[in-house]
Amino acid sequence: MRKLGRLLIGVGAVLLLAHQSIAAEARTWPGQADGDFIIRDFRFASGETLPELKIHYTTLGTPKRDAKGEIVNAVVLLHGTSGTSRNWLMPSMADEMFGAGQPLDAARYFIILPDGIGRGGSSKPSNGLRMQFPHYRYRDIVEAEYRLVTEGLKIGHLRLVLGASMGGMHSWMWAEMYPGLMDAVVPVASQPVAVTGRNWLYRKMGIEAIRHDPDWNNGNYEKNPAHYIYTAPFASLMTESPVRLGEMGPTREAAEALYQRWVEAAGKTDANDTLYASEAVMDYDPAAGIGKIRARLLAINFADDEVNPPELHGVEPAVAKIPGARFVLIPASAQTHGHFTYNLAATWKAHLARFLKTLP
Repeated sequence: MRKLGRLLIGVGAVLLLAHQSIAAEARTWPGQADGDFIIRDFRFASGETLPELKIHYTTLGTPKRDAKGEIVNAVVLLHGTSGTSRNWLMPSMADEMFGAGQPLDAARYFIILPDGIGRGGSSKPSNGLRMQFPHYRYRDIVEAEYRLVTEGLKIGHLRLVLGASMGGMHSWMWAEMYPGLMDAVVPVASQPVAVTGRNWLYRKMGIEAIRHDPDWNNGNYEKNPAHYIYTAPFASLMTESPVRLGEMGPTREAAEALYQRWVEAAGKTDANDTLYASEAVMDYDPAAGIGKIRARLLAINFADDEVNPPELHGVEPAVAKIPGARFVLIPASAQTHGHFTYNLAATWKAHLARFLKTLP
């Protein structure tokens, strides 16, 4: 697991290049299929509209229906800011989650993996609109995915909504915005509070680096901007454990080589897509709506996660307001990798398995 963890986390939040290459080698799961859901004239919270908003998704497993014909075994899994639905198909996730006897056995559940707006196969600025693409926020992403589930896949109730990182943040929002939709919700590597302090500062640095890149040209570039990529690796310092960073760069030469790999990875992302994804967090603040949550809730965080440091106690007050909710903080260990520990399901899946057994 340590070798796999280093490969996954080395790129950090800059690019999931390693994730994608590993996902390409992953097994195919029962019932695995890809699809696109088109929403006509989607209206964003900003008031902007898009004639056609495409939400790409992957499904695993087979829908099971009750006597009324309603699907009863649907699960939605939500990805992080720098990822796509393919993250869930990495061996370090899928093999630990979807196999026989695993917490989300694909033979038991109908699993839905959407690409959020701006990511993967879903509509995004780099498709051609660039900075003319609507300035989406987290509420827009959640609403579009909700419409995929309810309108596109015709599912009226979910067994579980689980998300990690940005997906964890969206899980809190799903539970508040659609409180009767799911039996359970599991936010991983997130906090139900507005993004402020260090969490916002590192994002703001990335945003301003792109906007002030002389090659950016207000988003109208023919070649991806080449200046901001030298500061982009700062995000990796936030998402990896300092202990693991010390192991990956035990000498100055090794650390510099790691930095160069991060810079090269950043250069392979589209600057406008990255900018939009970073700014989308601006409307996130579920704290006031915690009392609306009716689903059974399990929150999972990691003690060495510097994006969601436990010292801020951002989760406990929310969990205390939700009847029956639980919060698990995974201790730092030789197996954890800071924020991106969520990509190593072996470190936290046992808590998910126990939680699912408590559901009616």
